[in-house]
Amino acid sequence: MFKSIEEAAKEAGRKQEDVTVIAVTKYVDNTIAKGLVDLGIKHIGESRVDKFLDKYAILNNEALTWHLIGSLQRRKVKDVINYVDYFHALDSIHLAKEIEKRANHPIKCFLQVNISGEDSKHGFTVSEIDQAIEEISKLNKVQLVGLMTMAPLDADQKTIAEIFEEARQLRNKLQAENRKNMPFTELSMGMSNDFTIAIQHGASFVRIGTSFFK
Repeated sequence: MFKSIEEAAKEAGRKQEDVTVIAVTKYVDNTIAKGLVDLGIKHIGESRVDKFLDKYAILNNEALTWHLIGSLQRRKVKDVINYVDYFHALDSIHLAKEIEKRANHPIKCFLQVNISGEDSKHGFTVSEIDQAIEEISKLNKVQLVGLMTMAPLDADQKTIAEIFEEARQLRNKLQAENRKNMPFTELSMGMSNDFTIAIQHGASFVRIGTSFFK
């Protein structure tokens, strides 16, 4: 897998160290997750609050960076947000305001954008982004470090590439606006089935689960 990351980065004229690998451990127990950490994995991703807190209690140390990558219900924000280094699924203004209320420090967030237009996916549509940013700009503890998007699981490579490229172009536009507390330097996209395409289109964080455990 790491060889594939290196090759995809090289093909895109990038360095392997430009891409952060998040080990998604939602399908494995604490023992297996600890094994990854012992092998040198520094970034852990969980999609559910209960699983996140469980792994955090067992594995947490100063060398690890913690990513909450799944949808977050507003009623659970208070339970988890102050343990999170990066939150990848900011998908509503109401959620942003709840984070503002519950966080005791600025939280690095990815604005989730539903570029594919799938009804099953959360996130802002492209046309909703500007208004969302205007509202979030009023908050002090929500730092928008980038965009997160996902391609359909059954999409062909051309479609996946188009979705990821649109995300990159949108990120570039937002980064150029140079808004306070909104650096938009990062792109969170790409999973086990499409991370090489994501890297070729600028992903700086890829979320890898099943490829670690085959």
